[in-house]
Amino acid sequence: MRVAPRLRDLRGGLWQTAVDRACQADDASPEQLALSLMMIRLAGCMTCHPDCYRAMRGCTDCAIATVRRFRGDDRELVHLIEQAQTELGVVQNG
Repeated sequence: MRVAPRLRDLRGGLWQTAVDRACQADDASPEQLALSLMMIRLAGCMTCHPDCYRAMRGCTDCAIATVRRFRGDDRELVHLIEQAQTELGVVQNG
């Protein structure tokens, strides 16, 4: 979540609202977890390792590039966040 404020102004209003909602939420809230999970998936963080180019650039630069590079519109990004939140709700509720 430390990177999220830097991502806010990279897209339009729907994206900004979603990032604001996550940034203003409590730590480890569903909003924060969903935004984080969506970004982890979109950026491929699970395959990143210390010797790869992405890691050498750093998480902030990688996240910024990922959001800028996303070819869909803001509705699609927000939908991905909502899907992640739904999945986390299933996990949280068992």
